[in-house]
Amino acid sequence: MCRPGAIRSVAGMTTSSKEPAPVRTAEPAGRPQRIHGLDALRGGALLLGIVLHACVPFIATQPWFFHDRYTSVGLAETNFVIHSFRMVLFMTLAGYFGALMLDRRGARRYVGDRAKRVLLPMFAFWPVAVFPLGLLALMFASTHPGTAQPEVTDPLVMFGPGQLWFLLVLMECIVITVAVRALLIRFIGRERASAFSERMATLFSSRAGVLVASVPYTVVVLIQGRPMSGIIEPATIVPEVAPLVGYLGAFAVGWALRRRSDALAGISRDWAAYLTVGAISLSIMLLAQGQVPLPMGAALVALGGWCVTYGLVGVCVRFLSRPRPAIRYLADASYWMYLMHLPIVVAIGMSLADLSLPVAVKLSITLIGSSAMLLLTYQLAVRCTPLGAWLNGHRHPWKSAERGA
Repeated sequence: MCRPGAIRSVAGMTTSSKEPAPVRTAEPAGRPQRIHGLDALRGGALLLGIVLHACVPFIATQPWFFHDRYTSVGLAETNFVIHSFRMVLFMTLAGYFGALMLDRRGARRYVGDRAKRVLLPMFAFWPVAVFPLGLLALMFASTHPGTAQPEVTDPLVMFGPGQLWFLLVLMECIVITVAVRALLIRFIGRERASAFSERMATLFSSRAGVLVASVPYTVVVLIQGRPMSGIIEPATIVPEVAPLVGYLGAFAVGWALRRRSDALAGISRDWAAYLTVGAISLSIMLLAQGQVPLPMGAALVALGGWCVTYGLVGVCVRFLSRPRPAIRYLADASYWMYLMHLPIVVAIGMSLADLSLPVAVKLSITLIGSSAMLLLTYQLAVRCTPLGAWLNGHRHPWKSAERGA
């Protein structure tokens, strides 16, 4: 349960000036162009993680640091839908812009940049973004004697990556993809490797491509055996084959799509059909309450998640091609917000857990309160500081920040 900025963001959200893009950009001369629709989508995928985590206390069947006195079936269904596609979407975008960055900067600089802005933050932010969660859970248990707290003795679990797991998996996908690319170039030649990549791009941008893309996801759910949980993330820093297969598949799809300049435009033409099929697939699972044969459930969740991913990519490519200052600001802020959100969301939720307020009111307070704190700290401590330069790849000058640039 994924970095803002331009080319140095987690997913590398820019295009080369020589690369034909499916959307128009409006960047100053000499600055790498941004694909505004996908930049917004990447930020939205990260921000949806905050929504997802704010919903969990109201889902009694889902293990969490605490549970509210009230439960909500609607939020449980919302959680399922978000989880079915969010990280698949994020990894697909990371693959697309990763391939773009590698073309622009070369494999060695690309991997080095990702190690600095993806892998290093996982370790650097763990003490402030993950460690406090255990303390908060102990505090809640001490004031709620009936609260069951699982006994954890495995050091790998005690010091696991928490919500920062996606950074580790993303780095694994990057290293594997770059290594496979190097081997292909070495043994079959650059021209044949490039031709193979273009064929894959043609496949994945076709209407049948979404079916092929969903195969690894389906396999993962079959292995893990819990369709309503989608792809279950790793609990420790030790690589787990199942989630790595699912997210590496998504990363590879994005990587391949980059090889055709018209691939995203092709997907955008069928955005409504993709979203419709995705909604139907996920609705069947919700109406059946997950009580379907495992192979059918795995196929429906995988197809639904991938169709929503394709549909959202199509929507953003088609309708968000122009820069919008507010959306761009949120896209820039989203990496910081996701890295730091969980202790704040959990603390606010715990303070509301015993109050006799409607679920909608508690959820709104949690989301509005945490978002306000995260945006304030981003503006004051990140956007125009060396911390912003590290996370975002550049920092905004104060005058630009005041204009909302």
